[in-house]
Amino acid sequence: MRAGTTADLVVIGAGVVGAAAAYFASLAGLRVVVAERGAIAGGTSSAGEGNLLVSDKEAGPELDLALYSQRVWREDLAEHAGLWEFDSKGGLVVAASEPGLAALRELATQQRRDGVEVLDVAPGELPGHEPHLSRGLRGGAFYPQDAQVQPVLVVAHLLRLARGLGARVRTGAAVTGFLRDGERVTGVRTTAGDIAAGAVLNAAGTWAGQVAALAGVRVPVLPRRGFVLVTQPMPARTIRHKVYAAEYVGDVASSDAALQTSPVVEGTDSGTILIGASRERVGFDRTPSTAAIAALAAKAIALFPLLRDVRAMRTYLGFRPYCPDHLPVIGPDPRAPGLWHACGHEGAGIGLSAGTGKLIAQALTGGRPDLGLKPFAPDRFPGQDTEEVPQ
Repeated sequence: MRAGTTADLVVIGAGVVGAAAAYFASLAGLRVVVAERGAIAGGTSSAGEGNLLVSDKEAGPELDLALYSQRVWREDLAEHAGLWEFDSKGGLVVAASEPGLAALRELATQQRRDGVEVLDVAPGELPGHEPHLSRGLRGGAFYPQDAQVQPVLVVAHLLRLARGLGARVRTGAAVTGFLRDGERVTGVRTTAGDIAAGAVLNAAGTWAGQVAALAGVRVPVLPRRGFVLVTQPMPARTIRHKVYAAEYVGDVASSDAALQTSPVVEGTDSGTILIGASRERVGFDRTPSTAAIAALAAKAIALFPLLRDVRAMRTYLGFRPYCPDHLPVIGPDPRAPGLWHACGHEGAGIGLSAGTGKLIAQALTGGRPDLGLKPFAPDRFPGQDTEEVPQ
């Protein structure tokens, strides 16, 4: 990249959120440069299951964003759905106990008030949804809006579409600092040269806190590690939907640093079955955890007994960009005018990326965003971080 490059917007990070923002900003007519220190989709975006969920969101701003993102995926991006294997498979949440079922029914009641489509499923109806489910479950809830995509394909194609609209993507361009005019951010310094811009968007995923610190502001995004197991290929539609236990919703909302696991099982077009989900705060430690992997396998087998005889081919891990209040950071930063953020989506980043990208583009071009950004304000966090992030 030549020194002196200029743009209307620099997007830091070529993950799914950065790619969505780059696409919608380019579509709105902005000159966009994406600066990525490594490879596209080289972080969290390549280490998840590609879920687009409303089922795991409690009433509040994140559910509002999830519903809005659903509309963007299904309307604004509908013509491109085949590029990233959009699969509107639906989600089935199951409860193994009466208290768990009562909590699930209460959650569904609240979600319906906010526009979520959810159907109560009686115990005898569960085999009709998933024939291989364990017997003895107390009931469930079916969410037809839940869907899945192939996240690496989402990133690759959104960036390709953005390039077709004039955007430039620069890999191997690590951001080392910010250009300033007084308090105002006017661009970035990178290992591949300076880029002057009217606005800079921090979409650096789990590293967004470090990027923000380069601008002298605090955004407490921290990594939360999770593992996924991948099985040998199975016959098509062995598992028809995304299926998970009701306690998964509570695990998502928990701030516990210790290992948490709850069974999440779904099939893919290739026949492999993906098994999650684990959560633990261990910084950026990539050491395989036999405890996490064993717990995932055992809980998946309890949910689908036929998995006992299925071989796991591999495991992989990723780091979810976690904020203390479990809400993403989206919008302009008043502490550093010219700096914007789109980060901290934790495990929901794939699903929320489309809505986040469109909202950012609307706000950057002077429009009124379809969804208010106040709940996601970058300066909403008082005090200091409670844990250090390993470098």
